[in-house]
Amino acid sequence: MIFTIAFKELKERLREGRFRVMAIVMIALLAVAVMISNNYYQWVNRQHTEARENARSVWVSQDAKNPHSAAHYGTYAFKPKYPLSLIDQGIDKYAGVSIYLEGHTRNEARYMAAQDQAAISRFGDLTPDFVLLFIIPLFIILTGFDAFTSERESGTLRLLKSQGVSSVTLAAGKWLGLFAAVLLIIVPVFILSIYFLSKAKDFGEFNAGVLALLFLFYLAYYAVFSNLTLIVSAWAKKSGISLVVLLAVWMVACLGMPKAASRFAESISPYPTQSQFMAAVAEDERNGLDGHDPFSTQAKKLEEETLKKYGVDSLHKLPFNWDGYLMQRGEEHTAEIFDKHYGQLKTIHENQANVYRLASVLSPYLPARFLSMALCRTDYTAHAHFSDAAEKYRLALMDNLNTHFAENSKYGDWAYKADKSFYAGIPDFSYEPKSYGDIIHANLGGIGVLLAWLAVSALLVVWSVRKMNIL
Repeated sequence: MIFTIAFKELKERLREGRFRVMAIVMIALLAVAVMISNNYYQWVNRQHTEARENARSVWVSQDAKNPHSAAHYGTYAFKPKYPLSLIDQGIDKYAGVSIYLEGHTRNEARYMAAQDQAAISRFGDLTPDFVLLFIIPLFIILTGFDAFTSERESGTLRLLKSQGVSSVTLAAGKWLGLFAAVLLIIVPVFILSIYFLSKAKDFGEFNAGVLALLFLFYLAYYAVFSNLTLIVSAWAKKSGISLVVLLAVWMVACLGMPKAASRFAESISPYPTQSQFMAAVAEDERNGLDGHDPFSTQAKKLEEETLKKYGVDSLHKLPFNWDGYLMQRGEEHTAEIFDKHYGQLKTIHENQANVYRLASVLSPYLPARFLSMALCRTDYTAHAHFSDAAEKYRLALMDNLNTHFAENSKYGDWAYKADKSFYAGIPDFSYEPKSYGDIIHANLGGIGVLLAWLAVSALLVVWSVRKMNIL
């Protein structure tokens, strides 16, 4: 009986002009969004590849120079573009694509794509995640808002009950019919995504299993909205009332709650401005060890400790170049300062993330949004992981340069130059992102909240249809 009702519901929708128009529009929007995203993905990766190869070429071809001069010359670390970012670009357009690696400072990622967009782009891009997270739930509401009210208004609901069809059976059939209509929209789009992603062999490893998991999360999200649609339709007396209430639910869940959570999170745990952040870093640097100032209090203290450690009374007698050694110790001290202040930023992010986790109880959009970005490796956590890896490489690079200077020259010999082969022998930056296992483990809370929404809303559907007025 359930499948009979589901087939009848789906057949009626396919015959309905309103549904056909909406379905065509949805499929067209998603298909265009995927193709646009694919073109952007391919273009960005070509740009990244060219820039990365050019930066490496410039580094290995530099002339013989003092290693510390090479530290100031610097190089770049480029953040890879992952295949699933075709589905959800997350914060990628606002987080920057490359980090300049130089001595004495930790730089932020630069060259955000959003900087190059026209002002009208602030109204939103046509991306797959925008359609999947915002528009498809609206499509579900517009398709199923009259699931029970139309039956009540036409008198068929009483007829069905008189024939012995239970409320739960009727609800299950209508739910399957509504959800089947959703599948007709999104399955072709995911097939199209698989086609594009499987052909992008030069731009990262495509994991079909992770895409399937992402698909399941979206299905759970749509199942929640299907449940909410049936709940309201079961309680509403008229189709018009059901539509208005469901549109209000959509606006609050997908638009209002995310914005309110963002404002609240920022109010209780605000990020410092860039000028405030750099001022705090500069203040700690003034009170610390400066590798360029051998006459500072901290440098003199380090000099005394080093002379005592090696049992000599002059910097000339040290078994290494004091200048290079001081540079490296100053680099390590500066790194500790940046690690401290970036650690504070991570704490602020975690505090704000806790607010979003709590707000997820009030909106199924929030767990779906963060799970989507996490699996596509386009969230803040993925960007921070890349930034930390770039900083780790920068510290190793500076250590390599300063140690070479200290061990291959004499005190005061700033004219020393390392040849080109030394620079060419330094490994290029190589980044290994977090495994999907780690990503899933870190987002178990979000998965639990989404599944809780699914379970609770399903129970409410059962309760609502049992209490439903058939008149």
